[in-house]
Amino acid sequence: MNTLAVSPLAPLLERLFKEADAATSPAVAEMSRDERLRLMTSKTEYLDFYERMKDLWLPVSRETGHLLYMLARASNARSVVEFGTSFGISTLHLAAAVRDNGGGRIITTEFEPAKVARARQHFAEGGLLDLVEVRAGDALQTLASDLPDSIDLLLLDGAKSLYPEVLALVEARLRPGAFIVADNADYSPDYLAHVRSPASGYMSIPFADDVELSMRLP
Repeated sequence: MNTLAVSPLAPLLERLFKEADAATSPAVAEMSRDERLRLMTSKTEYLDFYERMKDLWLPVSRETGHLLYMLARASNARSVVEFGTSFGISTLHLAAAVRDNGGGRIITTEFEPAKVARARQHFAEGGLLDLVEVRAGDALQTLASDLPDSIDLLLLDGAKSLYPEVLALVEARLRPGAFIVADNADYSPDYLAHVRSPASGYMSIPFADDVELSMRLP
């Protein structure tokens, strides 16, 4: 069974990726490259930055979506945490894998209200809403409590500057062998230094051009 390859999810994802490719943002276009980089790596202005980015989808690539599905299936993931829902494309890939694994729960978080509403609509269209809990608000608060005792996979795809802080919130609950996928992790050098350190308790490698793939060691 591959829920990604059949209706209703396959045509939905095709449509969503096309919409994501076509999205534009005048607010972002007005920012200089240096200003965008400064805000992207700020630990204090991230809410303002991503509010300006609200019209952009900021999805994982198609390849990373397939990677998420494959990792979740191969590890028989039933308990998944995601930082950065946006319009829900990455969540749909993860939910498809959890569905095909026999069911489970995905906790995902997004602070932009309009994106939360659209994401929930997409989960319903894909027939996967029953597997997903969307927590609206700042992830430093929404992921600070009420997490599963054991987490099989963590996706980091929100504010890059907060990757170390979000990992710290869930780290104690990552089961041995759990995967951590960090999208665009090159914008979070502190995170990379942590997961690549021999003393960190992870095995970690860069994957493709924009993903850091890590595994929690026993």
